[in-house]
Amino acid sequence: MWGEPIAAVKERIAEVRAALLPGRSISFSVSLRPILGATEQEAWEKAHSILARIQELRGGAKLAASARPQAVGSQRLLDFAAKNEIYDKRLWTPIAAATGAAGNTTALVGTPEQVAEALVDYYDAGVTTLLIRGFDPLEDAIAYGRDVIPLVRAEVARRERQTVGVGV
Repeated sequence: MWGEPIAAVKERIAEVRAALLPGRSISFSVSLRPILGATEQEAWEKAHSILARIQELRGGAKLAASARPQAVGSQRLLDFAAKNEIYDKRLWTPIAAATGAAGNTTALVGTPEQVAEALVDYYDAGVTTLLIRGFDPLEDAIAYGRDVIPLVRAEVARRERQTVGVGV
């Protein structure tokens, strides 16, 4: 799945699990584009700068109704973007709207700690794999590996230890 609001992800996961044959299991993946800043304000400034650059490159062109993507996931992203710019804690949709939701175009905007917290919310919703990529591939990969992924791994490990402790 692409980055959708948590409630929609939970709903999709429930629908798929309900359709599984008895004894079968499945894993779920969500793709997002974190936009980080040292402060939340810096992250939002960076997000708006990225959006402005995308709009500039597109020449301010708007997505025509007839140009709606055929991919169901893209259609869902456009529908979410039409309703709200921000969902949950920090899921930001304007880039999806500006690009016609061509793939992984929703962002989590905030500090590394805030983005890690939002990623863990997807884990809590039943997502087993988080795919993240940025708008500046090299710099973002370094920042994610240094500042976000260790926080997510530590929190998931903490939660899994708690779950194991409950079952003992």
